Amino acid sequence: MLYFLRGALGAMIAVLMAGWAAAAEFDAPTGDVLLTVSGAIVATNVDGTLQLDQALLESLPQTEFSTSTTWTSGITTFKGVLLKDLAAAIGATGGTITLRAVNDYAISMPLADLGEDAPLLAFLVDGQTMSLRDKGPIWMVYPYDKDDKFRTEEVFSRSIWQLTEISFAE
Repeated sequence: MLYFLRGALGAMIAVLMAGWAAAAEFDAPTGDVLLTVSGAIVATNVDGTLQLDQALLESLPQTEFSTSTTWTSGITTFKGVLLKDLAAAIGATGGTITLRAVNDYAISMPLADLGEDAPLLAFLVDGQTMSLRDKGPIWMVYPYDKDDKFRTEEVFSRSIWQLTEISFAE
């Protein structure tokens, strides 16, 4: 029985350590904080949250795509961090993600809905940072032109702009 308990405890510790090892380490932000992430995350840098400025966001894997949107004219190029890459880098767990904008508009979505190519936490539009007036600092977008699955009311409602907070919940 003792050997079983030791083995089970060792396996649990290995799983926990793997989660800790998978999370990146982040310094405290030195610039304006664009995004605060909280909840079921391993990586933190300020009072139990992860606060990201432009430089810290740029230190994460970057993705870029061009697409039309219902909110812009023509084809727009978006650059930022895929939400799945952010979740992986910070050791996020749980079942639900809540995203909140400056005006308190909030959406929730299952962690399982994070895809290989979307959603993107865009902080550059056509190579420029976004002001609050221009849907910044962060706009969660999808490659709407790529597939019909990205042109649904659900996806449009999740395309939150002026994004400043993300929380991962169990």
